[in-house]
Formats: sequence, C-alpha cells, structure tokens
Amino acid sequence: MTRRAYDNTRRAEQARLTRRHVLEAAHDLLVERGPAAVTMRDVATQAGVSAETVYKAFGTKAALIKDVYDVTLAGDDEPVAMIDRPEIQAVFAAAGPRDKLARYAYAARRIAERTGPLLARLLAGARGGDPDLDRFRRTTNEERMAGAGGIVRHLAATGGLRAGVDADRATDIVWTLIAPEVYELLVGERGWTPDEYEKWLAQALADAIAAP
Repeated sequence: MTRRAYDNTRRAEQARLTRRHVLEAAHDLLVERGPAAVTMRDVATQAGVSAETVYKAFGTKAALIKDVYDVTLAGDDEPVAMIDRPEIQAVFAAAGPRDKLARYAYAARRIAERTGPLLARLLAGARGGDPDLDRFRRTTNEERMAGAGGIVRHLAATGGLRAGVDADRATDIVWTLIAPEVYELLVGERGWTPDEYEKWLAQALADAIAAP
C-alpha cells in the first residue's frame, strides 16, 4: 500500500479567506471608530472569528493595522509587490518622461482613493501621540520615499530627469507631492475631484523634474 500525500490546499485557502475577513473587518472598524477605539476582540467579533484566531494570525494590533494598510494600498491581498503591479509597470512602459509622470500621477491618485479614509484615521492617531501609530507613520513615509526614489532613478536612467535637478532633491519633491496630506487637503478640504487632483499632480511633477 502507498501512503497518499497530504494535500493542505483547502486548509490554506480557508486560512486565507479567514485572514481576508479579519482584514476587511479591521478596515471597516478602523475607519468607523478610529484606531484608539478598536480592540482585537472587536475585530474578531466583527469578522465572526475568535480573538485567539486574530492574535494567532497577526500577533499584535500594530501588526494588524500595518497589514490592513498594506492590503488597502495594494487593492488586494495578492502577494505581488507594488513595483510589479500594472499601475506601476505602466509607468516604466510609457515612452517619454511626461507620459511616465502622468501614469505615475494616475497610480498615486488610485492609491490615495483607496487609502484615504483609513490613512486619515491612522495619521490622526499618530498625531495624537500613539507610539505604535507614530512608528506606522514613519514606516509609511519611508516606503513612500522609496517609491519616489524609484521613479526618479527610472527617469534618470532613461534620460527623462530634468538637467540640473539633483536626484535626492527630485525624490524629495515627488515624495512631498504624492503625500496623503496633499490629497486630503485638495480633495477632502478644498473639494477638488480626483480627476482634478490627478491632472494637477501630473503637471506639477512634470514641471518640477521632467526633461523638456
């Protein structure tokens, strides 16, 4: 007799579905109540699972919040890096620097639309003095800086970076223009449409760093 190989595909898929439900529940609660008012037990109840399940999957509330943000940022829970996603690949595939930056502005607009309500709550918590959320703020700033640096290096490598513009300074400019606070000010506070924000961002980026 031969021993049949154990197939854990179904169990792994069930674990992924459970994780997805927990992330969705946490997202909704964080946006509705703010991070200070949400506990791991609240998330478990909302997701219809035990608190033990939530702790086993994420460990801490800070880790759960970061995972919620990462999935919201990407738009799904597929294990695909942001740089490999179609919105960013379209930037690399575009012909000239202004077209590249227009596509980058579109990607930034889509990210801002996805993350806006959640990020507003989390950044408010960071400003309120929560140390975990302040670490989250610093981490997301660093990640945004890395993304900004990537587009600047790509422009430089393809001859699309404006002559005389220092790469570090160009990175700072991109990092600032795509900041979530800028989107919130223009769209949330001043009433711009996302289309208007995207058009402005593409123009501002091109005027600041693109080769003629």
